Formats: sequence, structure tokens, C-alpha cells
Amino acid sequence: MPAQPRPHRGAPLRSAVVPARRRVLAGLGLAAAAPLLAACSGNEDDDLAAQAGNADGKNYIAGDGSVAEYAPDKRSEPVEFEATLFDGETITGESLRGAPALLNFWYAACAPCRVEAPHLVALHDQFEPKGVQFVGVNVRDTATTAQAFERRFEIPYPSIEDVRGEVLLAMTDYVPPQAVPSTLVLDAQGRVAARVLGAAEESTLKALLTSVVDESEQ
Repeated sequence: MPAQPRPHRGAPLRSAVVPARRRVLAGLGLAAAAPLLAACSGNEDDDLAAQAGNADGKNYIAGDGSVAEYAPDKRSEPVEFEATLFDGETITGESLRGAPALLNFWYAACAPCRVEAPHLVALHDQFEPKGVQFVGVNVRDTATTAQAFERRFEIPYPSIEDVRGEVLLAMTDYVPPQAVPSTLVLDAQGRVAARVLGAAEESTLKALLTSVVDESEQ
């Protein structure tokens, strides 16, 4: 059974994400993340939240599996959002501050999401004792479907119910509305320190998480 998520508290916040300069992750000696970026191919829509929420999930498009790391002095303002976990608890961007965090965007029928799930579990087991908070952001599923996925893969961390695409909308400077899976690594101030588009290689995420943990301990 998945571990019960801890309550999250924080005042409601308005979304405010400022664009940041990207630089390609260097010096890791790692291959790029998995070549396919699973993406729902919904209709074009002026409302990005509707685009994220209404995607039909029937097709995949090729993505570059890119990894981007943001230097500490180039990171934008802390991410801001308010959302509800599948267990009914409220979580905000503010409630994640004070320790590094990982946000993983996923849904159950997404094949690359299933591929990376065991890697995320292994990384959680390694980095949660170091204070890193893991949170999923489910962009499509009902609670029943999402929780069945979590049981199957023994996911130990909570997920946000984001069918309306509100959290995804708050992250559009980093995550394209249709790009699932994607993963954001936040520093202890709640700023985006790194981004992976597509299924993330475990070794790549380990290096990114190690970097923000080392920063937080300085």
C-alpha cells in the first residue's frame, strides 16, 4: 500500500512564473532522457488550461527528451499554485519551500509514465530521507484510476488532481501544455532548478537532485 501523504498547508496563491534562461545540463556524461515524449494531441485552444484538461490521450508525438538546468543566479521566482491532492489535502507552491522538491507530471495510460515510475520510486527512497519532497501532478485521471496506478507501482508519495490543468498552466514557462511526462526539480526556495521533458533517466534525475540537495546544505 502507498504511504499516506503528509498534510500540506499554505495560503492560496496566484500563479506567477517568470521566464528563466535555460542552459543544457552539462558535465553529467549521461545520455539524454528517453526519446519519446508522451503527449496528448488535443485540439488547439486559446485556453491553455482547457488544452491540458481536454487532451484525448490517444496519440503520442515525438519529443526531444531534453534536460535543462538553471544556474542559481538565473532561476526565476518561486513557483506559485494551489491545488488538491487525491486524498483531499491542499498543497501550494509555498508549502513546498524550505527543502528541494520534485514535481512529476503524469497520467495512468501514458506509456512513458509507466516506464519511469519504478525509477521515481527508487529515487524517492534514496532522497526522501535527505528532505526532498516528491509530488505527482496527474493531468487526466479520476482518483480511482490514479490510485490503481499508484498501487500497481507502489508509489509512496502523493499526487495532485489536475484534470483542469491549473497546475500545468502555472508551469507553462517550463512544461508545454501537452508534454507528459515531464519532471521539474525545485530548489529549497521553490524555484525551478531543472527540467526534464519526457521519461526521465534515473541517473539524470539522481544527478539533478544531488545538485539541489548539495545547494541546500551549503
